[in-house]
Amino acid sequence: MPLEDGDPARRRGQQVNGEVSGTPWLGGTGNPPLRGTPAPDGSGTEAMAALGDGDVIPGRASQREGQEPERRGEALMAELSELVQKVVKSSSWWDRHGVDISILTCSFLLLPAGFLCLQSAQAIPFLTGVLTLGVVHHTLTVKGSHLASHNALTESKSWGKVWAIFFIEICSAFTAEQATYNHVKMHHGYTNVIGLGDSSTWKLPFLNRYVYMFIAPLAVPIITPLVALDLLRNVEWKAALRTLCCMFLGLYCHYWLLLHVSGFQSPWSALLCMLLTRSLLAHPYIHVNIFQHIGLPMFAADRKPKRIHLMSLGVLNLPRNALLDWSFGHSLISCHVEHHLFPSLSDNMCLKIKPVVSQYLKQKKLPYNEDTYSSRLRLFLQRYEELMVHAPPITELVGIQ
Repeated sequence: MPLEDGDPARRRGQQVNGEVSGTPWLGGTGNPPLRGTPAPDGSGTEAMAALGDGDVIPGRASQREGQEPERRGEALMAELSELVQKVVKSSSWWDRHGVDISILTCSFLLLPAGFLCLQSAQAIPFLTGVLTLGVVHHTLTVKGSHLASHNALTESKSWGKVWAIFFIEICSAFTAEQATYNHVKMHHGYTNVIGLGDSSTWKLPFLNRYVYMFIAPLAVPIITPLVALDLLRNVEWKAALRTLCCMFLGLYCHYWLLLHVSGFQSPWSALLCMLLTRSLLAHPYIHVNIFQHIGLPMFAADRKPKRIHLMSLGVLNLPRNALLDWSFGHSLISCHVEHHLFPSLSDNMCLKIKPVVSQYLKQKKLPYNEDTYSSRLRLFLQRYEELMVHAPPITELVGIQ
């Protein structure tokens, strides 16, 4: 099973606490240079002078010196990839895909119970229904969409496309093409690279810290389809038409079930319930997306380190949490470093390779960033202006390459 995305991903990044990490490519091929950006090795500056036998051209000497860290980074990534590949090859289909498919299936099976609980006029059954539908919604839209965008639910590209449309467009009310491009190509391709994968789309500098962290997330269910509609300008008309139909189908089915199964008497009460269930875990969703990258080292596009250094420096793991592990998946919570290194692996496989990856990075004296949810929350409240409003500084590569 391949451990990397088939397309050369463009990489973007974020800062969180001065540590850095990125997504290495198997085989140690490194990241593709950006069109129009200078090569990071400084080639093309060789001295033009007549030298005698045995003389060393300064430009070539510095070029060779600059290639040594690159070779080391590629060698480290190749060695780690080989260790992970052994774990993957020795794993069953259940480990590679079955566990996560079962979680998504269980979520679907809980839908009828959630809608039926909302029929009750009593507080406890009604709140149980809200909680059930809220958890199911985020499991399908966050975990399901994330796995589908990386084609981690199946080894078939055709079925992967079907699941991406289902989870991203029908369940999440977003466009599959733009979601895959922004996340896989940009965020994973250029993790923590300024202007490309630096998670700047998550920043709203006109909001103060408390509004952003605690109030704005409630608007995610409304903002998501509106952003999707705006992005449809960037896709072909056939894909745009398909996305519109899928988005309408998903939203209307939710609305129809609340009216005809849960028994809501007015359209406004049904819409309010839709907003409540779809924003139930919006706060941790926003928090997780900024905690694990913003505040870590940032890099210029023409001076970013090799993949293994980029990912070990710019990505951070949060502790395991039963609710978030189920709803968001291990690759977004406690195995985010592993996910950025090997993005095509499922949540369960990321959890399975975690001991191998953490031990290897620590053994090679590379960063393996971990922190608690509460610690990150305090950090962002204290340093909100620095992390979320002002432009992050570019990290110097001294000591990294």
